[in-house]
Amino acid sequence: MLRLALLSIFLLTLRVPGSLCAQETYFSDVPLGIDWIIVPQDNPMSAAKVELGKQLFFDVRLSGNGTLSCASCHDPNKGWADDRKFSPGAHGQFTTRNVPSVVNVGLHRTFFWDGRAASLEEQALVPMTNPAEMDISLNELENRLRSIDGYRLQFEAIFADGVTSQNVARCLASFQRTLVAGETAYDRFRGGHADALEGEIGRGSGIFFGKANCGNCHIAKIYTDHKFHNIGTGIHDTKQDRGLAQRTGKEADIGKFRTPLLRDLALTAPYFHDGSKATLQEVVDFYNEGGGKNANLDPHIVPLQLTPEEKKALVTFLREGLRSNVYPRIEKPQLPK
Repeated sequence: MLRLALLSIFLLTLRVPGSLCAQETYFSDVPLGIDWIIVPQDNPMSAAKVELGKQLFFDVRLSGNGTLSCASCHDPNKGWADDRKFSPGAHGQFTTRNVPSVVNVGLHRTFFWDGRAASLEEQALVPMTNPAEMDISLNELENRLRSIDGYRLQFEAIFADGVTSQNVARCLASFQRTLVAGETAYDRFRGGHADALEGEIGRGSGIFFGKANCGNCHIAKIYTDHKFHNIGTGIHDTKQDRGLAQRTGKEADIGKFRTPLLRDLALTAPYFHDGSKATLQEVVDFYNEGGGKNANLDPHIVPLQLTPEEKKALVTFLREGLRSNVYPRIEKPQLPK
């Protein structure tokens, strides 16, 4: 069990590659299958910060018109995602990409489908200021939170400078890092329980890491390579969502999107950045047919020639073999007044 609420967060020092930071910290009180969650050195974890972040995550007052919270789209009852292809913002305008789950989001090195944010802290404020999402200015956000005594007092107890947009981001990021899931059948198998992958789940695992080559990008045990790939999604009338190219400006990056995590997939339909596949069976069929043909298709995406039985076993592994026994089930907290 995670014991973050009791502040039994075990902080250690970790040296990581220069592309991340010269030095970071991490907490290791995580379920089987997750080694640690990296924490920026300038935003150390604390129980007070996590609790405040949880309140902010569920509060619609963080949107301009008071109708939308982070949890409106990242719904705990929908896999901390949304069960719609695209999600409506505060004014009813829909997002252009599918909402990803925030479970295990602390494992990522970049954020958003196109990787345009380098940290959870940077990511946290983007939906708030986006006119198509929460549509609130940072100045208005700060003034609104300062006017709520319950929030103002908590911020002042944690931060010397009290309510600022950056401190809002720090609290939201801290809370999201606690949304950790693990102890899947495959995690137990890797942990030495050979019987955890018996029957069709075991056959599906063999196909996942073997004939289907899913493990080329969804590397065990975090199920991502932290890279961006063009698998042929997001193509409409010969036009394709630019993806990573929107950030880099490179034609070769058109259609490339971040490799997602795979734990608890059964809870997070629809799938892909464009929400184009409604079921795991459709996902497997898509890959089996060689993805969506386009000029920048990743060379790893080729027809798999799986039999119906192999496809069935692969779906079973994705649905059952990657289902977490330890999962963040959190109710909406009482909000400050």
